[in-house]
Amino acid sequence: MENGLSKKEPWHIAMVPFLWTKHRMRRKEGRALVPMIPYDRARAVAYAHRWAYGRNPNFYDYEEIGGDCTNYASQCLYAGTGIMNFTPTYGWYYIDANRKAPAWTGVEYFRNFLLREGVSPGPVAIETGLEELQPGDFLQFNFHGERFSHTPIVVAIGRPATPFNILLAAHSYDADFRPLSSYTFQQLRCLHILGAYQESMS
Repeated sequence: MENGLSKKEPWHIAMVPFLWTKHRMRRKEGRALVPMIPYDRARAVAYAHRWAYGRNPNFYDYEEIGGDCTNYASQCLYAGTGIMNFTPTYGWYYIDANRKAPAWTGVEYFRNFLLREGVSPGPVAIETGLEELQPGDFLQFNFHGERFSHTPIVVAIGRPATPFNILLAAHSYDADFRPLSSYTFQQLRCLHILGAYQESMS
């Protein structure tokens, strides 16, 4: 043991408490410390199950125009946070089929929004390994080595985490309780949701 941490503990797990604290107490110049609200993982997962094989009529179905996976992922994430970011272009929001942020439906934009450095309303995440995933977190797949193009949500996970006991829900193609091991991909990244910054930053 060194500094209270096991030498065998992966670095990304050891860093999570520090990164959580850093995000929770991020100071923006000229403003007070901004608290982070918890992510309701149970609500996000319940939403994922409810709509895994269906479409919420409050949201457009992008299945025929590029795929619906990240739109579905965003809906799940919103169910667990209740906060959008209406910043033009760089925010994370949905109003209707034609008024939405790129991050709401785009795989890369979704990741970029969650990993943003500045303090602004909406959910935030860090990239981790499989071991730190929890239900309600998200994976992204690069299937053919060109670009990341799929965003499923984690709905269940065993311990220790393996590709066989990490279960996913997704749109395009629709799935629920699908094992990570059933996918064939070139690259994988894991987005662990820390919480969300509130709408009012004053």
